[in-house]
Amino acid sequence: MDRDSKIYVAGHRGMVGSAIVRRLRREGYENLVLRTRQELDLLDQAAVRAFFERERPEYVFLAAAKVGGILANNTYRAQFIYENLQIQNNVIHYAYESGVKKLLFLGSSCIYPKFAPQPMKEEHLLTGTLEPTNEPYAIAKIAGIKMCEAYWDQYGCRFISAMPTNLYGPNDNFDLQTSHVLPALIRKFHEAKVQHRPFVEIWGTGTPRREFLHVDDLADACVFLMQHYEEKQFINVGVGEDISIKELAGLIQEIVGYEGELRFDTSKPDGTPRKLLDVQRIHALGWKAKIPLKEGIRMTYEWFLREVQ
Repeated sequence: MDRDSKIYVAGHRGMVGSAIVRRLRREGYENLVLRTRQELDLLDQAAVRAFFERERPEYVFLAAAKVGGILANNTYRAQFIYENLQIQNNVIHYAYESGVKKLLFLGSSCIYPKFAPQPMKEEHLLTGTLEPTNEPYAIAKIAGIKMCEAYWDQYGCRFISAMPTNLYGPNDNFDLQTSHVLPALIRKFHEAKVQHRPFVEIWGTGTPRREFLHVDDLADACVFLMQHYEEKQFINVGVGEDISIKELAGLIQEIVGYEGELRFDTSKPDGTPRKLLDVQRIHALGWKAKIPLKEGIRMTYEWFLREVQ
């Protein structure tokens, strides 16, 4: 990408898309094509086709998706598979038809089998059954990876895919009904603190382990991969370290300054026992995450205090 390249960031108002836009602008990329959902509904095939025919971006970051935590994934199963398939089918196909030079598709670490070996390598994809609670979303993301690979094979498209681990940071979703675990815990501990509640209830046993990547690190990785990665196979993006939900809760409790009790509701699902990515391939290319988890959570809580609560 040159500084004057025309770049379309799909989903620029979401957590990932907004971070990519911040990163691109910081690097001096100003020729950005951005559309809100009201301006361009990516579920609308005809609208997406007309957009690509008219704008003809050279590079595409496909960060638009319907996302959510374990409750949202399990509740809105039909919406999660339909909307994600529709968005990526439209964007990837019309990126090809309009001659886009390179596209980066973003997936999720939930694409891996529920009991995949740890840490999870790229070759573990499709080697076992998925976690049932987010299977529709995972299948959509797997289809996106395979679509990029197929367009690479048949049409020679430089369409690459990156699989980030669990993300957090500015513009995250803090709604307790639809959010992921880290922002949900920030909100729970903050509300318990200001309302002087004696305890905070946490779903599950607290034993599952999760890896967390600050969204600004992901944005840095996305721009890096767009510049340096030229392979059909998707690539993992993470930090290579994980933490138990119980340890994460303790860390957030400390940062928020809540002094009450932690209670674990073991009637609620744990989800996948562990989801640690093997990040050897991206490390070998010369990229590593820079933001430590404690510092990243502190920055996210400060953002939450300014923008949300």
